[in-house]
Amino acid sequence: MERDATRRDFIQQASTSAAAIAALAGVRAGAVEGGGTCYLCITCGTQFAETSRPPEHCPICEDERQYVHPDGQQWTTLDALRASHKNVVKKEEEYLYSINTEPKFGIGQRAFLIQTGAGNVLWDCVGLIDDPTIAKIKELGGIDEIAISHPHYYTAMVEWSRAFGGAPIHLHEAERPWVMRPDPCIHFWSGEERALRGGLKLVRTGGHFDGYQVLHWPAGAGGKGALMAGDQPQICMDPKQVSFMYSYPNYIPLNASQIRRVVERLDPLPFDRIYGAFFVRGKGIVPTRGKEVVLRSADRYLRAIRG
Repeated sequence: MERDATRRDFIQQASTSAAAIAALAGVRAGAVEGGGTCYLCITCGTQFAETSRPPEHCPICEDERQYVHPDGQQWTTLDALRASHKNVVKKEEEYLYSINTEPKFGIGQRAFLIQTGAGNVLWDCVGLIDDPTIAKIKELGGIDEIAISHPHYYTAMVEWSRAFGGAPIHLHEAERPWVMRPDPCIHFWSGEERALRGGLKLVRTGGHFDGYQVLHWPAGAGGKGALMAGDQPQICMDPKQVSFMYSYPNYIPLNASQIRRVVERLDPLPFDRIYGAFFVRGKGIVPTRGKEVVLRSADRYLRAIRG
């Protein structure tokens, strides 16, 4: 969307999303004929290892940072998702493209493709991958590595890897228990930083999850540096502000020591721009002075929770 949504737009989009969810939920229960299926949770979008029936539980949603759908646990399949949804690939700036699923599926985050002279990196992930998406990404140079901020966005990461020749998926080892579909393409790393191709770097900040990681893109924002933040720091509706939470849907704040650690880990990184997981919040971008915004917002947050 290039313009602010009107009330009519909002109602129409909400109706479309509701209809899509109703269609997806048709595979909620029952055995699957002809073999196993890698089911996706409708609420968080996580894809699970192959089973003959939908799993009974989604640990991602049952965790206090997330929630189970008000109508109970529901599942879908990638084939059903492909029939009702599509991905829109949009150029955000030179060498950066966002991947947005329409209508909204799961949590509603977007992924990013970063082009570098040494190959392309997919940052964060979405549940839908289909032939048109694969063709478009191949036009842009394909995917050589994948890195994902935290478990809420793991979604169909194995499908994405396999579609691009088994591209390695880099996750912090602290998040190993949250991987619902194990696969050899997943590479767990340890420590505080990990270099990726093209000068990109993963930095473990902790906070929202113990192994939460951000991606630093030095060439972003015209060479001033960009922070690919996922949802920590979370870009607010006012893009001159960010915030930090243990749980966003359940309004559980991070404590002071966690906030200080996040700021400490981000401080050495030169970045002017911040890209967040969600388009709707200030269009998901802190366009400039991103480092100042983080420091000012963290200071405000600490004052607020001090009591």
